[in-house]
Amino acid sequence: MFTIVLYLISIVFLIISFIKDKKKTKMALIKSWKSFMNILPAFAGVLALVGLALTILTPEIISRIIGANTGIIGMIITSIIGAITLIPGFVAFPLAASLLQKGAGIMQIAVFVSTLMMVGVVTMPLEIKYFGKKEAVLRNLFAYIFSFIVAFIIGMVVS
Repeated sequence: MFTIVLYLISIVFLIISFIKDKKKTKMALIKSWKSFMNILPAFAGVLALVGLALTILTPEIISRIIGANTGIIGMIITSIIGAITLIPGFVAFPLAASLLQKGAGIMQIAVFVSTLMMVGVVTMPLEIKYFGKKEAVLRNLFAYIFSFIVAFIIGMVVS
C-alpha cells in the first residue's frame, strides 16, 4: 500500500511539473531514462546472480554456512562478501530478507548489510583518489570494525 501511495505522489508531482514547465520536465524524464538505462545492465546482472544464488543455495546450505550457529566464522564470511560486493541498498535489503527466511543468522546478515553499505573494497581506488590513501584505508577499517559492533548490538536486541 505504501508503494502505491509513493507512486501516486510521484505522478501528481510529475503532472504539476509538466504543467509548470513542459520543456524542463521532458528533459528531466529523458535524463532519468538515460540514467536508468545505464544502471540497468549492472542491476539486472546483480538480480540474476542473487536469484541464481538463492535458487542453488538450499536453506540447509545457507544455515550451515551463515546460520545463527556459525557465530563469528559466519560473520567473517558475510563481512568479507559484503565488503567486496557492490550491491545497491534497494537490492541488498530484499536479499537480506530472503537469506534470513532461508536460514541465515541475524548477526551474520547484520554484518553483511553493514559492510555492504559502509565498506568499499571495490570503490577504494576512487576513495584514495579523492581522500588520500591513509584516510580511505582508515575509513574502511573503522567501518568494517563498526559493522561487527552493530551486528553484536542487533544480535543482543533481537535475541
